[in-house]
Amino acid sequence: MYYDLNVPYTANQAELQRTLAFLAELGYNTIALDYTITDKLPANIVNAIPDPLPFQPPLPLRIIRRCTLHLSDPSQNHRLNTLNSVYEILAIRPTNEKSLQQACNDLQCDLISLDMSLRYPFFFKHTTLLNALERGLKLEICYAPGILNSDGGNSRRNLISNATQLIRATRGRGIVISSEAKKALTCRGPADVVNMAVLWGLGQEQGTEAVGREARSVVVQAEMRRRSFRGVIDVVYGGEKFGTPKNVEKTPQARQGIGKRKATVMDEKAENATVTPKPISKREQKRQAKKARLESAKTEEDAPMATAKTISTDAECPPEKSLANGEAD
Repeated sequence: MYYDLNVPYTANQAELQRTLAFLAELGYNTIALDYTITDKLPANIVNAIPDPLPFQPPLPLRIIRRCTLHLSDPSQNHRLNTLNSVYEILAIRPTNEKSLQQACNDLQCDLISLDMSLRYPFFFKHTTLLNALERGLKLEICYAPGILNSDGGNSRRNLISNATQLIRATRGRGIVISSEAKKALTCRGPADVVNMAVLWGLGQEQGTEAVGREARSVVVQAEMRRRSFRGVIDVVYGGEKFGTPKNVEKTPQARQGIGKRKATVMDEKAENATVTPKPISKREQKRQAKKARLESAKTEEDAPMATAKTISTDAECPPEKSLANGEAD
């Protein structure tokens, strides 16, 4: 599956519909419509991209909604938590070095998007970008401004220079390539994007991942962050209580009894439970067998002594004469 995570949302519905149709023909499966915020955030933040769209997009195409916030003052509170709850993907576009450091170290976002058509007065540092990669953030390169080349070649030169510098600073890790195409003319297929990435110094396999696996990880992490608890636990369906009807009104006695165990029930179960004897070890079996042999030997020795005692008692005491014989004498 191929992803294009930056297609600007415009009021020209016909041009936007042609762009989405052309991207679907090129082989893209997921498109992110982008809404850019350059000024201060309004008091009431709502999603500016309608859902559903005014027109019918191509059926195999998945449409997600993204917001790109231009960050110039690191001390200004931009209420990122509110934007995270409204849009599916939140991207930060820093305009200076301090805002880039803040976005890489502290801000809770999904993507760091750099305007590659500009000439930055600073270099991309490996330590700064490494902090963003360790936090799971991705860095985005947009190629459409360089392809359009509306300023006499400056944007194309800046695109090649900035992309090469960014790939060198990140060692080619965590790179996402998007189009930022406002017209269908500036869209390119996944194979063309990989060829451009190879020209910038990115490997062919890493270039394929830039429009595939890396972009998919942005979408999945953003969904997990919005739906789960701290991006770790996601409860899909908790189930229902067994044996409890849904629409039956319960009496106060039934409410008190639900979820509790009575002591009498526990005692009856304990009394009726069959106790299974523990298995006897071989050593214990030998000890019991020896004890039984000793007891049987002792019983056999006591039996002759009891017989002899009985005989001696009979000899000392002669039998009495019967009363009938005495009367006869």
